[in-house]
Amino acid sequence: MSNLKSDSVIACLDCPNYVQAVLDASMWAATRLQAPIGLLHSVPSLQQKAAVDYSGCLNVDDENILLDQFTAKEHLSNSELKAQGKLLLHQASTYCEQQRHKLKTYTLHRHESLNESIDYVDDKAQLIVIGHHVTCKSTLSQLIRLSHCPILVTHAAFSPPTTALFAFDNSPTSHKLLNWLCKTPLVRALTVHIVMVGKENSENCDALREAYARLKQAGIKCKKALLDCRDVTAALNYYQSKNDIGLLMTGAFGQPRLLELLKGSETKKLLGSTKTPYLLFPKA
Repeated sequence: MSNLKSDSVIACLDCPNYVQAVLDASMWAATRLQAPIGLLHSVPSLQQKAAVDYSGCLNVDDENILLDQFTAKEHLSNSELKAQGKLLLHQASTYCEQQRHKLKTYTLHRHESLNESIDYVDDKAQLIVIGHHVTCKSTLSQLIRLSHCPILVTHAAFSPPTTALFAFDNSPTSHKLLNWLCKTPLVRALTVHIVMVGKENSENCDALREAYARLKQAGIKCKKALLDCRDVTAALNYYQSKNDIGLLMTGAFGQPRLLELLKGSETKKLLGSTKTPYLLFPKA
């Protein structure tokens, strides 16, 4: 029987250098969403049996939990891989308890690939949090394309944001994200900059003004900007850096695939260039 709880924040613990950042980001989100945290670990391929170095991934006051005992070996047996995962989940649970957020946590120890594990939680989760380490690999891009759940990609270390940049392009996906932002308590305490990159024409101005008005009506403190620039990624990165904005939010892979092949994916470019947590909303 599955112990997956509906509307959870799922913390993916499969990027060793980002375990603490993922937990910190998950606790930040879960506090605002009033949601339980599902600590998810996928056992690596049992065919490869490669040892993964999780030593020192968390600062926990528990000397009995020594993940580094597994890193001395080049390969691990099936039972050792499973034991390593259980130790990691126990250490992650202990870390959450020590932060005194009084959040409910539970563990999901999956004996399958990360993609299959994400697919398992996708329909019931409220938010999935994952480390930035895997963003250079095609697997995360594929995961985001197929997901029906918002995904928060975080760097190490995670800093709770006070401001957010909502990249609005008047596409169906950005309108879906707009609807979500107007309802979710995740960004309720943040100042949201709604930014559109495009020509300063009546169509773009009207669309931006209407989206801005909806955020204001929802009680969200916000600012708006229209940037006339050809390079979307460069414009958003510059605006975010100039205004010291701590969270980027966009639709995920909203461009037609042919346009992506010809010009490149803006989502992939932003994944590779942004230095802050990045919230990606599933394609409409």
